[in-house]
Amino acid sequence: MAEAELTDWMSAQVAGFRGPLTLTRLKGGQSNPTWRIDAASGPYVLRQKPLGKTLPSAHQVDREYRVMKALADTDVPVPRVHALCEDDSVMGSMFFVMEYLDGRTLFDPQLPDLTPTQRTDIFDAMNRAIAAISLVDPLKVGLDDFGRHGGYVERQISRWTKQYRASETVSIPAMDALIDWLPQNKPTAPEEIRLAHGDFRLDNLILHKTEPRVLAVVDWELSTLGCPYADFAYNVMVWRIMPGLFRGLGGLDLTGTGIPTEDAYIADWCRRTGRTRPENFDFYVILSLFRIAAIVQGIAKRALDGTANDTRAAEMGKIAGPLAQIAWRMADR
Repeated sequence: MAEAELTDWMSAQVAGFRGPLTLTRLKGGQSNPTWRIDAASGPYVLRQKPLGKTLPSAHQVDREYRVMKALADTDVPVPRVHALCEDDSVMGSMFFVMEYLDGRTLFDPQLPDLTPTQRTDIFDAMNRAIAAISLVDPLKVGLDDFGRHGGYVERQISRWTKQYRASETVSIPAMDALIDWLPQNKPTAPEEIRLAHGDFRLDNLILHKTEPRVLAVVDWELSTLGCPYADFAYNVMVWRIMPGLFRGLGGLDLTGTGIPTEDAYIADWCRRTGRTRPENFDFYVILSLFRIAAIVQGIAKRALDGTANDTRAAEMGKIAGPLAQIAWRMADR
Protein backbone atom coordinates (compact mmCIF):
# COMPACT_ATOMS: atom_id res chain seq x y z
CA MET A 1 0.00 0.00 0.00
CA ALA A 2 1.00 3.60 -0.59
CA GLU A 3 1.32 4.42 3.12
CA ALA A 4 4.22 6.85 2.63
CA GLU A 5 2.36 8.78 -0.08
CA LEU A 6 -0.83 8.80 2.00
CA THR A 7 1.06 10.08 5.05
CA ASP A 8 2.46 12.98 3.02
CA TRP A 9 -0.95 13.80 1.58
CA MET A 10 -2.73 13.71 4.96
CA SER A 11 -0.03 15.84 6.54
CA ALA A 12 -0.79 18.52 3.95
CA GLN A 13 -4.59 18.14 3.74
CA VAL A 14 -6.01 16.95 7.08
CA ALA A 15 -5.90 19.43 9.96
CA GLY A 16 -4.30 18.01 13.09
CA PHE A 17 -3.01 14.85 11.40
CA ARG A 18 0.16 13.30 12.77
CA GLY A 19 1.82 10.20 11.38
CA PRO A 20 2.99 7.53 11.06
CA LEU A 21 -0.07 5.60 9.88
CA THR A 22 -1.17 2.07 9.12
CA LEU A 23 -4.02 0.93 6.85
CA THR A 24 -6.48 -1.88 7.59
CA ARG A 25 -9.18 -3.01 5.18
CA LEU A 26 -12.66 -2.87 6.74
CA LYS A 27 -15.47 -5.36 6.13
CA GLY A 28 -18.24 -4.25 3.81
CA GLY A 29 -17.51 -1.62 1.19
CA GLN A 30 -18.44 -4.12 -1.53
CA SER A 31 -18.62 -1.28 -4.04
CA ASN A 32 -15.93 1.10 -2.77
CA PRO A 33 -12.93 -0.20 -0.79
CA THR A 34 -13.06 1.16 2.76
CA TRP A 35 -10.01 1.39 5.03
CA ARG A 36 -9.32 2.26 8.65
CA ILE A 37 -6.34 4.54 9.13
CA ASP A 38 -4.61 4.36 12.49
CA ALA A 39 -2.26 7.29 13.09
CA ALA A 40 -0.58 9.05 15.98
CA SER A 41 -3.36 11.66 15.81
CA GLY A 42 -6.09 8.99 16.04
CA PRO A 43 -8.20 6.81 13.73
CA TYR A 44 -9.76 7.87 10.41
CA VAL A 45 -11.74 6.17 7.63
CA LEU A 46 -10.75 6.25 3.95
CA ARG A 47 -13.24 5.53 1.14
CA GLN A 48 -11.67 4.78 -2.23
CA LYS A 49 -12.83 4.31 -5.80
CA PRO A 50 -12.03 0.75 -6.95
CA LEU A 51 -8.87 0.28 -8.98
CA GLY A 52 -9.24 -0.71 -12.62
CA LYS A 53 -12.13 -0.38 -15.04
CA THR A 54 -15.52 0.50 -13.49
CA LEU A 55 -19.04 0.90 -14.82
CA PRO A 56 -20.07 4.36 -16.05
CA SER A 57 -21.39 6.73 -13.37
CA ALA A 58 -20.55 4.27 -10.55
CA HIS A 59 -18.23 4.57 -7.52
CA GLN A 60 -18.44 8.36 -7.30
CA VAL A 61 -16.68 8.89 -4.00
CA ASP A 62 -16.39 12.62 -4.76
CA ARG A 63 -20.21 12.83 -4.60
CA GLU A 64 -20.17 10.98 -1.27
CA TYR A 65 -17.71 13.52 0.06
CA ARG A 66 -19.71 16.51 -1.19
CA VAL A 67 -23.08 15.38 0.18
CA MET A 68 -21.79 14.48 3.63
CA LYS A 69 -20.02 17.83 3.85
CA ALA A 70 -23.28 19.60 2.87
CA LEU A 71 -25.29 17.68 5.50
CA ALA A 72 -22.94 18.46 8.40
CA ASP A 73 -25.34 20.99 9.99
CA THR A 74 -28.66 19.22 9.26
CA ASP A 75 -30.72 16.66 11.18
CA VAL A 76 -29.21 13.90 9.02
CA PRO A 77 -26.44 12.15 11.00
CA VAL A 78 -23.26 11.93 8.90
CA PRO A 79 -19.54 11.53 9.65
CA ARG A 80 -17.36 14.64 9.55
CA VAL A 81 -15.38 14.62 6.32
CA HIS A 82 -11.79 15.90 6.24
CA ALA A 83 -10.52 16.03 2.65
CA LEU A 84 -10.96 14.67 -0.89
CA CYS A 85 -8.06 13.46 -3.06
CA GLU A 86 -8.53 13.37 -6.83
CA ASP A 87 -4.84 12.62 -7.51
CA ASP A 88 -4.53 8.95 -8.49
CA SER A 89 -0.81 8.91 -7.71
CA VAL A 90 -1.44 8.84 -3.95
CA MET A 91 -3.53 5.64 -3.63
CA GLY A 92 -4.06 4.59 -7.23
CA SER A 93 -7.58 6.08 -7.41
CA MET A 94 -9.68 8.91 -6.01
CA PHE A 95 -10.53 8.78 -2.28
CA PHE A 96 -11.65 10.85 0.69
CA VAL A 97 -10.92 10.73 4.40
CA MET A 98 -13.54 11.14 7.14
CA GLU A 99 -13.77 10.75 10.88
CA TYR A 100 -13.84 7.30 12.47
CA LEU A 101 -16.97 6.64 14.53
CA ASP A 102 -16.71 3.96 17.20
CA GLY A 103 -20.11 2.36 16.79
CA ARG A 104 -21.71 -0.83 15.53
CA THR A 105 -23.09 -1.94 12.19
CA LEU A 106 -25.93 -4.47 12.13
CA PHE A 107 -26.37 -6.56 9.00
CA ASP A 108 -29.28 -8.92 9.69
CA PRO A 109 -32.62 -7.03 9.87
CA GLN A 110 -34.01 -9.81 12.07
CA LEU A 111 -31.61 -8.50 14.77
CA PRO A 112 -31.33 -11.99 16.29
CA ASP A 113 -29.17 -10.98 19.26
CA LEU A 114 -31.47 -8.19 20.47
CA THR A 115 -34.62 -8.09 22.60
CA PRO A 116 -38.02 -7.15 21.12
CA THR A 117 -37.79 -3.69 22.72
CA GLN A 118 -34.31 -3.15 21.31
CA ARG A 119 -35.50 -4.21 17.85
CA THR A 120 -38.40 -1.76 18.00
CA ASP A 121 -36.04 1.05 18.98
CA ILE A 122 -33.50 0.24 16.24
CA PHE A 123 -36.17 0.22 13.53
CA ASP A 124 -37.56 3.47 14.89
CA ALA A 125 -34.09 5.07 14.80
CA MET A 126 -33.62 3.88 11.21
CA ASN A 127 -37.03 5.32 10.29
CA ARG A 128 -36.10 8.68 11.83
CA ALA A 129 -32.89 8.77 9.81
CA ILE A 130 -34.52 8.10 6.42
CA ALA A 131 -37.30 10.58 7.30
CA ALA A 132 -34.65 13.23 8.01
CA ILE A 133 -33.08 12.60 4.60
CA SER A 134 -36.50 12.78 2.92
CA LEU A 135 -37.04 16.25 4.41
CA VAL A 136 -33.76 17.84 3.26
CA ASP A 137 -34.33 20.83 0.98
CA PRO A 138 -31.40 20.63 -1.47
CA LEU A 139 -31.44 24.40 -2.05
CA LYS A 140 -30.91 25.15 1.65
CA VAL A 141 -27.80 22.95 1.92
CA GLY A 142 -26.10 23.96 -1.32
CA LEU A 143 -27.10 20.85 -3.27
CA ASP A 144 -29.54 22.42 -5.72
CA ASP A 145 -27.25 21.34 -8.59
CA PHE A 146 -26.59 17.85 -7.17
CA GLY A 147 -28.83 16.25 -9.78
CA ARG A 148 -31.52 16.98 -12.31
CA HIS A 149 -34.85 18.37 -11.15
CA GLY A 150 -37.66 15.91 -11.87
CA GLY A 151 -37.72 12.73 -13.93
CA TYR A 152 -35.86 10.78 -11.24
CA VAL A 153 -37.88 7.56 -11.62
CA GLU A 154 -37.50 7.60 -15.38
CA ARG A 155 -33.74 8.14 -15.08
CA GLN A 156 -33.46 5.35 -12.50
CA ILE A 157 -35.16 2.93 -14.88
CA SER A 158 -32.82 3.99 -17.68
CA ARG A 159 -29.67 4.01 -15.55
CA TRP A 160 -30.13 0.59 -14.00
CA THR A 161 -31.26 -0.92 -17.28
CA LYS A 162 -28.00 0.29 -18.86
CA GLN A 163 -25.93 -0.82 -15.85
CA TYR A 164 -27.56 -4.24 -15.97
CA ARG A 165 -27.03 -4.62 -19.72
CA ALA A 166 -23.39 -3.53 -19.32
CA SER A 167 -22.79 -6.23 -16.71
CA GLU A 168 -25.08 -8.99 -18.03
CA THR A 169 -23.44 -12.41 -17.87
CA VAL A 170 -26.43 -14.77 -18.19
CA SER A 171 -30.00 -14.32 -19.40
CA ILE A 172 -32.48 -13.43 -16.62
CA PRO A 173 -36.02 -13.44 -18.12
CA ALA A 174 -37.51 -11.60 -15.12
CA MET A 175 -35.05 -8.72 -15.66
CA ASP A 176 -36.00 -8.58 -19.34
CA ALA A 177 -39.69 -8.47 -18.37
CA LEU A 178 -39.09 -5.69 -15.81
CA ILE A 179 -37.12 -3.66 -18.35
CA ASP A 180 -40.28 -3.65 -20.51
CA TRP A 181 -42.77 -3.19 -17.64
CA LEU A 182 -41.19 -0.39 -15.61
CA PRO A 183 -41.31 2.41 -18.24
CA GLN A 184 -44.92 1.58 -19.05
CA ASN A 185 -46.06 1.73 -15.42
CA LYS A 186 -44.09 4.61 -13.94
CA PRO A 187 -46.09 7.17 -11.91
CA THR A 188 -47.41 10.16 -13.84
CA ALA A 189 -47.73 12.60 -10.92
CA PRO A 190 -45.06 15.35 -10.67
CA GLU A 191 -42.15 14.35 -8.46
CA GLU A 192 -41.21 16.19 -5.30
CA ILE A 193 -37.51 17.10 -5.48
CA ARG A 194 -35.60 16.06 -2.38
CA LEU A 195 -32.23 14.57 -1.54
CA ALA A 196 -32.14 10.81 -2.18
CA HIS A 197 -29.55 8.59 -0.48
CA GLY A 198 -29.96 5.89 -3.11
CA ASP A 199 -28.89 2.92 -0.95
CA PHE A 200 -30.48 3.43 2.47
CA ARG A 201 -30.56 0.23 4.51
CA LEU A 202 -29.72 -1.04 7.98
CA ASP A 203 -26.11 -1.96 7.23
CA ASN A 204 -25.38 1.54 5.89
CA LEU A 205 -25.95 2.94 9.37
CA ILE A 206 -23.37 3.32 12.13
CA LEU A 207 -25.24 2.91 15.39
CA HIS A 208 -24.20 3.86 18.90
CA LYS A 209 -22.55 0.88 20.62
CA THR A 210 -25.21 0.54 23.31
CA GLU A 211 -28.01 2.98 22.49
CA PRO A 212 -30.62 2.69 19.70
CA ARG A 213 -29.24 5.82 18.07
CA VAL A 214 -27.89 6.41 14.56
CA LEU A 215 -24.47 8.05 14.73
CA ALA A 216 -24.11 8.28 10.96
CA VAL A 217 -25.63 7.33 7.63
CA VAL A 218 -22.83 6.23 5.28
CA ASP A 219 -22.32 4.95 1.71
CA TRP A 220 -23.68 7.96 -0.19
CA GLU A 221 -22.19 7.09 -3.59
CA LEU A 222 -25.62 6.75 -5.24
CA SER A 223 -27.04 9.94 -3.74
CA THR A 224 -28.65 12.56 -5.98
CA LEU A 225 -31.75 14.73 -6.20
CA GLY A 226 -34.72 12.44 -6.45
CA CYS A 227 -38.15 11.26 -5.44
CA PRO A 228 -38.53 10.64 -1.68
CA TYR A 229 -40.99 7.77 -2.24
CA ALA A 230 -38.51 5.94 -4.44
CA ASP A 231 -35.68 6.50 -1.98
CA PHE A 232 -37.74 5.29 0.96
CA ALA A 233 -39.04 2.24 -0.93
CA TYR A 234 -35.48 0.96 -1.21
CA ASN A 235 -35.42 0.82 2.59
CA VAL A 236 -38.85 -0.86 2.65
CA MET A 237 -38.00 -3.67 0.22
CA VAL A 238 -36.38 -5.65 3.07
CA TRP A 239 -39.93 -6.75 3.99
CA ARG A 240 -40.25 -8.36 0.52
CA ILE A 241 -36.93 -10.25 0.39
CA MET A 242 -36.86 -13.78 1.80
CA PRO A 243 -34.22 -14.43 4.51
CA GLY A 244 -32.98 -17.54 2.69
CA LEU A 245 -32.21 -15.45 -0.38
CA PHE A 246 -30.61 -12.41 1.21
CA ARG A 247 -30.89 -10.49 4.46
CA GLY A 248 -34.63 -9.87 4.55
CA LEU A 249 -37.90 -10.18 6.43
CA GLY A 250 -40.12 -11.52 3.64
CA GLY A 251 -42.63 -14.16 4.73
CA LEU A 252 -41.72 -13.98 8.43
CA ASP A 253 -44.29 -13.78 11.23
CA LEU A 254 -43.13 -10.63 13.04
CA THR A 255 -45.59 -11.02 15.94
CA GLY A 256 -43.75 -10.58 19.21
CA THR A 257 -40.40 -9.81 17.60
CA GLY A 258 -40.55 -6.05 18.16
CA ILE A 259 -39.97 -5.54 14.41
CA PRO A 260 -42.71 -3.36 12.88
CA THR A 261 -44.80 -4.57 9.99
CA GLU A 262 -44.15 -3.02 6.60
CA ASP A 263 -47.39 -1.02 6.82
CA ALA A 264 -46.53 0.32 10.29
CA TYR A 265 -43.02 1.30 9.19
CA ILE A 266 -44.39 3.15 6.15
CA ALA A 267 -46.99 4.89 8.33
CA ASP A 268 -44.24 6.12 10.70
CA TRP A 269 -42.25 7.58 7.80
CA CYS A 270 -45.37 9.28 6.41
CA ARG A 271 -46.12 10.76 9.84
CA ARG A 272 -42.58 12.05 10.26
CA THR A 273 -42.39 13.56 6.77
CA GLY A 274 -45.97 14.86 6.48
CA ARG A 275 -46.65 12.71 3.41
CA THR A 276 -49.39 10.26 2.47
CA ARG A 277 -48.80 6.78 1.12
CA PRO A 278 -49.50 6.70 -2.63
CA GLU A 279 -51.74 3.96 -4.01
CA ASN A 280 -48.95 2.85 -6.34
CA PHE A 281 -46.26 2.57 -3.62
CA ASP A 282 -45.55 -1.01 -4.74
CA PHE A 283 -44.18 0.39 -8.02
CA TYR A 284 -41.35 2.03 -6.07
CA VAL A 285 -40.59 -1.24 -4.26
CA ILE A 286 -40.51 -3.09 -7.60
CA LEU A 287 -38.11 -0.47 -8.96
CA SER A 288 -35.94 -0.89 -5.86
CA LEU A 289 -35.77 -4.66 -6.30
CA PHE A 290 -34.86 -4.15 -9.96
CA ARG A 291 -32.07 -1.79 -8.91
CA ILE A 292 -30.58 -4.14 -6.32
CA ALA A 293 -30.69 -6.97 -8.85
CA ALA A 294 -28.78 -4.78 -11.31
CA ILE A 295 -26.28 -3.83 -8.59
CA VAL A 296 -25.50 -7.43 -7.58
CA GLN A 297 -25.22 -8.35 -11.27
CA GLY A 298 -22.58 -5.61 -11.56
CA ILE A 299 -20.72 -7.16 -8.61
CA ALA A 300 -20.84 -10.54 -10.35
CA LYS A 301 -19.41 -9.00 -13.53
CA ARG A 302 -16.56 -7.43 -11.57
CA ALA A 303 -15.85 -10.88 -10.08
CA LEU A 304 -15.50 -12.30 -13.58
CA ASP A 305 -13.30 -9.38 -14.61
CA GLY A 306 -11.12 -9.79 -11.52
CA THR A 307 -11.86 -6.29 -10.15
CA ALA A 308 -14.29 -7.22 -7.33
CA ASN A 309 -13.41 -6.06 -3.82
CA ASP A 310 -14.76 -9.12 -2.00
CA THR A 311 -14.21 -12.86 -2.35
CA ARG A 312 -18.00 -13.39 -2.07
CA ALA A 313 -18.70 -11.27 -5.15
CA ALA A 314 -19.37 -14.19 -7.50
CA GLU A 315 -21.79 -15.75 -4.99
CA MET A 316 -23.63 -12.45 -4.54
CA GLY A 317 -24.21 -12.28 -8.28
CA LYS A 318 -26.29 -15.43 -8.10
CA ILE A 319 -29.11 -13.65 -6.27
CA ALA A 320 -29.80 -11.21 -9.13
CA GLY A 321 -32.23 -13.65 -10.76
CA PRO A 322 -34.26 -14.48 -7.61
CA LEU A 323 -34.51 -10.78 -6.70
CA ALA A 324 -35.79 -9.99 -10.18
CA GLN A 325 -38.34 -12.81 -9.85
CA ILE A 326 -39.73 -11.31 -6.62
CA ALA A 327 -40.11 -7.96 -8.38
CA TRP A 328 -41.69 -9.50 -11.46
CA ARG A 329 -44.23 -11.46 -9.39
CA MET A 330 -45.26 -8.16 -7.75
CA ALA A 331 -45.50 -6.44 -11.14
CA ASP A 332 -47.33 -9.31 -12.80
CA ARG A 333 -50.08 -9.11 -10.14
